[in-house]
Amino acid sequence: MEDTASRSEVSRPGGPDALEAARNDPSTHNAGRVRKPTDELQHARDRALVARALEGDVDAFNELVGLYQDYLFALVVRVVRDRESAADAVQEAFFSCYRNLARFRGDSFRSWISRIAINAATDVLRARKRRPVDHFPEWEDDSWQPPTKESEGPERQAIKRNAAQVLRTALEQVTDDQRTAILLFDVEGFDYQEIADMTGVSLGTVKSRIHRGRLALRGLLADQMELLRD
Repeated sequence: MEDTASRSEVSRPGGPDALEAARNDPSTHNAGRVRKPTDELQHARDRALVARALEGDVDAFNELVGLYQDYLFALVVRVVRDRESAADAVQEAFFSCYRNLARFRGDSFRSWISRIAINAATDVLRARKRRPVDHFPEWEDDSWQPPTKESEGPERQAIKRNAAQVLRTALEQVTDDQRTAILLFDVEGFDYQEIADMTGVSLGTVKSRIHRGRLALRGLLADQMELLRD
């Protein structure tokens, strides 16, 4: 297929999504929980779009971009902790996805594109270690926060924002690999094997990172438990 991704409408993402799980204590999640049933309609839709894209239909690929760019941005920005770097990583992930679309095996496109995005985010973290920078993520940018529900007033929203900020601050203090594993498992709902495939490590390593990360978070959040459980 002709590489026309540079001419397709792969926009820089920045869609709405915050840490909805901020109200929960990640250290108390049940590691053995059962994931939601597979959404076969979603998988069928994605497989059809991939098939059309492989036949040269750029609009089909752009539709995939539209479906997943906000989700990927919300995932990656919590890993790299910088909106500009996250936008670059997601854009690179979509270019890589386009170039390697023929390698998609028809299972879960969401898992497949998430793995590519996590790899791009990991590259950002590696580059940052080689050349340290002092980025400050624009967490208070209201343009990417979820809309307020009519049933929740300003006071309730303030409590939720405070809880989210507390959790974000704690997550920034654990190691990069622990944070990534916790976000993928506790926030995004991927299972251990999916995370192992995404991050290129063993199943045992994934479990160890989640366990150690939760223990670290428990210590960091010990004085804030009532806020997180509210």
